[in-house]
Amino acid sequence: MTTQTQVLPDTRPDGTDTTGDDTPKMFHYVRKDKITESAVTGTLVVALCGEVFPVTRSPKPGSPVCPECKRIFNNLPPGGD
Repeated sequence: MTTQTQVLPDTRPDGTDTTGDDTPKMFHYVRKDKITESAVTGTLVVALCGEVFPVTRSPKPGSPVCPECKRIFNNLPPGGD
């Protein structure tokens, strides 16, 4: 008796921001008031760039940041929420 392994195609959408171990490739800018809610309840948040995801990790100093989120954030007027 022989066993064969079937390799299935990768069906994840292009641009998925996770690696094989589910570690984000980069972090996104999200409204502060939504971060804790998402981390506790698992609700989805929308980043400045439009990416939608649940908050599962906290960035460490020096973590890579989404360039589109950073560009949008830097163009926002100061003092906003």
